[in-house]
Amino acid sequence: MELFLAGRRVLVTGAGKGIGRGTVQALHATGARVVAVSRTQADLDSLVRECPGIEPVCVDLGDWEATERALGSVGPVDLLVNNAAVALLQPFLEVTKEAFDRVCPSASRSFEVNLRAVIQVSQIVARGLIARGVPGAIVNVSSQCSQRAVTNHSVYCSTKGALDMLTKVMALELGPHKIRVNAVNPTVVMTSMGQATWSDPHKAKTMLNRIPLGKFAEVEHVVNAILFLLSDRSGMTTGSTLPVEGGFWAC
Repeated sequence: MELFLAGRRVLVTGAGKGIGRGTVQALHATGARVVAVSRTQADLDSLVRECPGIEPVCVDLGDWEATERALGSVGPVDLLVNNAAVALLQPFLEVTKEAFDRVCPSASRSFEVNLRAVIQVSQIVARGLIARGVPGAIVNVSSQCSQRAVTNHSVYCSTKGALDMLTKVMALELGPHKIRVNAVNPTVVMTSMGQATWSDPHKAKTMLNRIPLGKFAEVEHVVNAILFLLSDRSGMTTGSTLPVEGGFWAC
């Protein structure tokens, strides 16, 4: 199915690894013009070699001022993928003040990247779209954990639950400007982050037993959903959370 993304300028955060990297590669293959954002220069350097012509931007999205400097003058963007995220996993009773301070709205790493950065980057892109008077689309990469509890994921689940509601409010407020906003909610994806968290067979089995399809997702499963939501093929879809989780939410 042709998605007609060629020539569109797309900004992707968390572009250095995993889902973000796969999204950049897929968009590049469609002929889209990609702005790839990562905090790791080495990842961007290798990505540029794989996808000549992409525009790399190295910035830590947890730093509001640095992000404003790096992206405030990035130029016209038609589509946005908010993929950057961090995960800090601890049992609920062992969450310390120090750990929580890394994930609370006032100072934390997880909320800074998983939620606050989504607000900031989306504002930059949406304001540009509105000023130009053109439609656009934003896709936020959330998680199955946004709507189902997972052991040791109290903080991560909280950030993703907040992201789902942010997606709906953004859709409500940006819809009159013809800007669609949706989320994709994948199950475990065997990226480097997924492997670090779910490589233990016993732990993986407890999750797989809750997934009717009995398997974790591949990067391409999530990328395909992202590209669909970016494209005009989903032109009447906004405010949605699209599960890519093998039926996890059905249980």
